[in-house]
Amino acid sequence: MRRKLLLVLSVVVAFMFVSCSKPKTVCNSPTDNPEHNYFTGMELVEKGDINNANMKFERSIQCDPKYSPGYAGKSLTLAMIANSKTDMGEKQVWVDRSLESLKKAKKYAKNKDQKYIYYVTGIRTYTELRVEDWLDKAKDFYDDAKSIEKDVNFNKLPYYQGPEALEYFMGVAYLKGEEFQKARDSFANVLNMSRQSKWHAPANEMWKKTDKIVRAMAGITVGDVGKKIAVKDEVSRADFAALLVDELRIEKIMEGRIPVKSQIAKMKPEFIPADILNHPFRPEIETILKWNIRGLSPIYDETTKAYLFFPNRPLKRKEFALILEDVLVKLTGDESLPRKYFGQENSPYPDVSPTAPWFNAVMNVVTRGLMETELSGEFRPDDNVDGAEALLAIRVLRQTLNVY
Repeated sequence: MRRKLLLVLSVVVAFMFVSCSKPKTVCNSPTDNPEHNYFTGMELVEKGDINNANMKFERSIQCDPKYSPGYAGKSLTLAMIANSKTDMGEKQVWVDRSLESLKKAKKYAKNKDQKYIYYVTGIRTYTELRVEDWLDKAKDFYDDAKSIEKDVNFNKLPYYQGPEALEYFMGVAYLKGEEFQKARDSFANVLNMSRQSKWHAPANEMWKKTDKIVRAMAGITVGDVGKKIAVKDEVSRADFAALLVDELRIEKIMEGRIPVKSQIAKMKPEFIPADILNHPFRPEIETILKWNIRGLSPIYDETTKAYLFFPNRPLKRKEFALILEDVLVKLTGDESLPRKYFGQENSPYPDVSPTAPWFNAVMNVVTRGLMETELSGEFRPDDNVDGAEALLAIRVLRQTLNVY
């Protein structure tokens, strides 16, 4: 009787244990397995859908709690989320979570294929986080990946199906780390690979960008402001004001053209727009306002019924041409430049009419090498100016005026 009672109790306890334990996740459909969820997550990262990508990586880990690529992908999305946080305390929480997930990706990497995924993602994660010594860590990941590259079966990788991704993302890391020559070389490595991949097109665009930066910096010393602006995809009005003051040193050049030194001390902006009062480039903007450069003057705002500078507004290429033309006039003293091409019947640029208000400026800046066109001859007047071409314009101005 006692044995029967013990047997019944054992069965009851076992039943209770099974009932209370967490049910095992079943992922056995063709579209719900660790590999497919990871691949889908990476595609969502490409599209910028970070939250849904993170959910896919979570699902891949649910399907297999020891699936290394799932943790790698999760570390990347958590790093991107950390990047979006402005509160430093909250940001650090996400940074810690990202690095913890990356550690698990390393722990569970069961073969060289998964280690390679871990290394490439490690570069991307640290490039996003940019914590202390991040670029050195990215270089270490790159070296580790190169050391096993010959043993990796790229056909079996769910996402990074070729060595091009490693070179591309190391190039991005160098670019963010302001090592522009190395960045250009990394993007060139992708372009020189015989196999065409999904990374060739973005690598080509990034090579063009870094090539402009390298050319812009050749033979001149560029300060921290210039380096930070050089990597931007869009240059704002405040950014270019800072370049003119900090990199071209326009204040010093302009002062040298005023014979009566007592006049310089009296020169001040007519007024200070309200929207620059707390801007980090306020001193530079005030300097530019003092010299009344066309295209960088206050603009009347219908909403506030006031003249504002709009420091964060991106510069269009046509606006940039007008600014550069006025800078040329002021620095060279050639008052004929704004009328030089008036009346010209034909335009060498298919997207700039000879009757356009910015046609004369475009002609002046392109013929002097301050701005460049596409191989097709298109000027792209409505595209935003990027940091590389803004810095290139500063370099040409410095050479033209012998400012070193």
